[in-house]
Amino acid sequence: MGEITFDDFMKVDIRVGEVIRAEAYPEARRPAIKIWIDFGSEIGEKKTSAQVTAHYSPEMLVGKQVMAVVNFPPRQIGKFMSEVLVLGLPDEAGEIRLIGPDGPVPLGGRLH
Repeated sequence: MGEITFDDFMKVDIRVGEVIRAEAYPEARRPAIKIWIDFGSEIGEKKTSAQVTAHYSPEMLVGKQVMAVVNFPPRQIGKFMSEVLVLGLPDEAGEIRLIGPDGPVPLGGRLH
């Protein structure tokens, strides 16, 4: 990957939100979970789907604070419209673990 400028970085709006609802997404090509995230009063509730079933069940995600890119345009994922991109890192097997703060922070906080 090439270098980017600080201005390029500032264009990516990464915020913290809390999962308020999650459900299995059996229609997805690869196992996935539909996730609804509250980003606080400025952004509100957004939804997405994520291929994170190796480490999470829908029940485990509710109440979890996660980081997401909130300024991508909506994207159709099968029959589901994804509005944000949750962020994660692959483990040794390539399965995604979501990233978030290591303690509670106010919803909607922007990554610096």
